Amino acid sequence: MSSALFPFSAVVGQDDLRLALLLNAVSPAVGGVLVRGEKGTAKSTAVRALSAVLPEVDVVPGCRFSCAPAVPDPACPDGPHEPGPGTARPARMVELPVGASEDRLVGALDIERALADGVKAFEPGLLAAAHRGILYVDEVNLLHDHLVDSLLDAAAMGSCHIEREGVSVRHAARFLLVGTMNPEEGELRPQLLDRFGLTVEVAASREPEQRVEVVRRRLAYEDDPAAFAARWAGDEAEVRAGVVAARALLPKVRLGDSALLMIAAVCAGFEVDGMRADIVMARTAAALAAWAGRTAVLKEDVRQAALLALPHRRRRNPFDAPGLDEARLDEILDGFADDEPEPEPDPEPDPDPGPEGPEGPEGPDDNGGGPDGGGVPPQGGPDAPEEAHEPADADADPGTDTDSPAPAPQPAAGQGGDAPEQAAVRAAEPFRTKMFSVPGLGEGASGRRSRARTAHGRTTGAQRPRGQLTKLHLAATLHAAAPHQKARGRSGRGLVVRKDDLRQATREGREGNLVLFVVDASGSMAARQRMGAVKGAVLSLLLDAYQRRDKVGLITFRGSGADLALPPTSSVDAAAVRLERLPTGGRTPLAAGLLKAREVLRIERLRDPSRRPLLVVVTDGRATSAGALAGDARGLAARSARLLAADGVASVVVDCESGPVRLGLAGALAAELGSPAVTLEGLRADALAGLVKNVRTSAMSPSSSHTNRRAA
Repeated sequence: MSSALFPFSAVVGQDDLRLALLLNAVSPAVGGVLVRGEKGTAKSTAVRALSAVLPEVDVVPGCRFSCAPAVPDPACPDGPHEPGPGTARPARMVELPVGASEDRLVGALDIERALADGVKAFEPGLLAAAHRGILYVDEVNLLHDHLVDSLLDAAAMGSCHIEREGVSVRHAARFLLVGTMNPEEGELRPQLLDRFGLTVEVAASREPEQRVEVVRRRLAYEDDPAAFAARWAGDEAEVRAGVVAARALLPKVRLGDSALLMIAAVCAGFEVDGMRADIVMARTAAALAAWAGRTAVLKEDVRQAALLALPHRRRRNPFDAPGLDEARLDEILDGFADDEPEPEPDPEPDPDPGPEGPEGPEGPDDNGGGPDGGGVPPQGGPDAPEEAHEPADADADPGTDTDSPAPAPQPAAGQGGDAPEQAAVRAAEPFRTKMFSVPGLGEGASGRRSRARTAHGRTTGAQRPRGQLTKLHLAATLHAAAPHQKARGRSGRGLVVRKDDLRQATREGREGNLVLFVVDASGSMAARQRMGAVKGAVLSLLLDAYQRRDKVGLITFRGSGADLALPPTSSVDAAAVRLERLPTGGRTPLAAGLLKAREVLRIERLRDPSRRPLLVVVTDGRATSAGALAGDARGLAARSARLLAADGVASVVVDCESGPVRLGLAGALAAELGSPAVTLEGLRADALAGLVKNVRTSAMSPSSSHTNRRAA
């Protein structure tokens, strides 16, 4: 079967995406593209197809680091190269898998040659292969942190420097960084987000005719990829020629003071951090002019550059989706006229600047020079799709209040004279929480929260393998084998290595945890202002836990029992919906909530024994109902808390008690759990997140946990 790529020019719609990719092809200095969008929107298809329309590159023959023959890298590990003719090859697109090792990304010692010949030789990694090409990271938001660090260093310096296992190598690594991500799977680390020059939000078309055309082309491609590619060969050649022509024109593009002032005003108006946004906008506007065949940057170029370069940089609430207020953008740009356009060959239109005269610099209301024919690139213009740039309003959920009366039949029989159920209240505005972690060193699933021994991460040492060797620590292995070479009769350059010499690399990374929320929904919590603040704080921590690849769960207790409102899951959307619609009312079966949490954690420990839990109990500490249990409600709650402490569960109590007279019941509960407590008033000051960070109880043995509880 043919391996022909889906043609770039055959991608239906997605004008902003294609334009952003082509602008980077014209000017790699723009800094790459981050493509955000739901699954099935041709993100990966368009990125992979880009390499086919890029011009060929000249390289030094035999150089593994793609040195340019005209100006070879003087520090190239395969050098030095004498300037001279090179060989042309297609531009490479190198894919960085999410699960790649650090050795594969930056390169490492050539193990085969080291063991066989005793020679230190460097084996290049993916950063070397991507030099002067495209480095593509699918699901970039799921990339391991240690890979992100290496990627940031290379993107910032334009080179890769390796110091490991006795190897010291530096080589050039300038590449077009393209990443795709689905925001539902978590956000991107801010440091890496800022390294992408442009960002594009993509979504599936809602037009039936366009969707039909997408299906038609995809089916035709799958039936015969080679024939489909041949049918679009002319369009591909036209796009490639356009890129070559725009590259040649780019050095002649004039970025006047007027355009620079517009760029500065836009960046200041949207309060973006730092100066990288100004620089990226300037480069993007120049590339837009070159792609349109002009040597002057117009207002429309600045506007389009802002729509591509600012959405992921603007100052916004922590969990807002990227976007830009286009009305605000137009308001800022309305105070400027276009930069003076390039002169035409015939100097006649001097007498009177008519109504259509973009030639006159004094037309303050000329809408960016659109009529002058310089035009908008065919792949996208200033009128970008509204869905991609609409200001986010994540707080608005009109369905919440209308649906809130639905749970009315919920109160269980036997509540009798309990306080009546209150309608669900909306959560307060969520806020960004500080990083918190479970103490100790775990061995759970890969994530972004607590320290753990992981398959991927930084190498911290070596040990004898326990069972099958999975990651060889070469330096430690050679060090173990070296003293025995004479006794083993070594006669050549190769090293004689025995099984006992092998050493396993120990690596440290981050793991995801199970964050289980136990929320008091009884009548004593029904005060609207208080419950709204509680929901806002829990929602903030839910979002933070989701972005750090934790599993989250939600237990509520009210009336006569506790309910597992959300089994442990990775879906923050489901958790947010359940929390928002949570009604309140009835008595307080605190013991039932704690015992339900213990049961959920027991089951999850059987399913995933390596994932460590963190319990967050949100309550005022009152215990007014024993539920289905027999005995004193407060005594049962204390005994239930001691059981959780004996299990070694790290926990924190959020004290929701308010008013001038406080009973301190939540603090007493925290003492029984062996955990710290925080008042409701401190939640919005990040006190909860900071407190959870300092939780000193972790998944320990029952005896040590009991000791910690007594010490507390």
